[in-house]
Amino acid sequence: MMSFLGALPGAAAQGIIWGLMAIGVYITFRVLDIADLTVDGSFGTGGAVLVVCAASGMNIYLSMIIAFLAGCLAGLVTGIFHTAFGIPAILSGILTQLALYSINLRVLGNKANQSISVTKYDLVVSLRYIPQSIIVGLIIVVAFIALLYWFFGTELGHSIRATGCNQAMARANGINTNVNKIIGLVVSNGIVALSGALLSQYQGFADVNMGRGAIVIGLAAVIIGEVVLGKLFKNFALKLLACVFGGVVYYVVITIVLRLGLNANDLKLFSALVVALFLGVPYWKNKMFAKKLSRKRGA
Repeated sequence: MMSFLGALPGAAAQGIIWGLMAIGVYITFRVLDIADLTVDGSFGTGGAVLVVCAASGMNIYLSMIIAFLAGCLAGLVTGIFHTAFGIPAILSGILTQLALYSINLRVLGNKANQSISVTKYDLVVSLRYIPQSIIVGLIIVVAFIALLYWFFGTELGHSIRATGCNQAMARANGINTNVNKIIGLVVSNGIVALSGALLSQYQGFADVNMGRGAIVIGLAAVIIGEVVLGKLFKNFALKLLACVFGGVVYYVVITIVLRLGLNANDLKLFSALVVALFLGVPYWKNKMFAKKLSRKRGA
């Protein structure tokens, strides 16, 4: 029990970092209603760019900004594939993700991974300083939630949300849905890449495969947050905060499962099962509610 309690701060810190990534996933998955698989590549791109920039002597904050912009560029490519080439959104994301694997390798100097030590570089988060990492992570998350809350309250933000709700109606009202999709994908993948940049600092290295399965973790955080806090958090900003809460819950659950003796190689399988379970909960609730309603009507 004591070892589990000692592991909770680390799980919380990692959950907050992945929660930021879940906010990016929320923008495409819930706001735009697009299943974007680019994140598996852009997450690693953010980490790779951060490590290479910081290792070359660049200021860590500037390195994070460049990592964010690299993710935005990845989202732009997916958006162009989808809108200009007419490729379905899910396939566009797969194509960009596939291309990013080679690009990430190039960025890392054709190495599978590259380390970055907190003793040599002035990192903002680190596994060695978990309390500081939690505080910094929360500050970044709150700042992005505030910015996104403001942005999606503007005319452009409302048009992006309208695009996700009903494209035909949005076009009928003179909204350029293709431009809005591109903007949404750019913002989403920029945030995902920044999350990857934070994780590479936290764990002390960037790996070409660090983003593999990231979409599953992001979806898990989004769905867990909605299932647990959906009835309480109706405001858009609170919905984004629920994604971060879902990321923390996910990693606490992972910590519990690992403490129970689950093989670490089975984590991907467990993650998929968690996502499937929480995706099914709303469906089961609606089905049970419909049965109860039909029984009352029959009575």
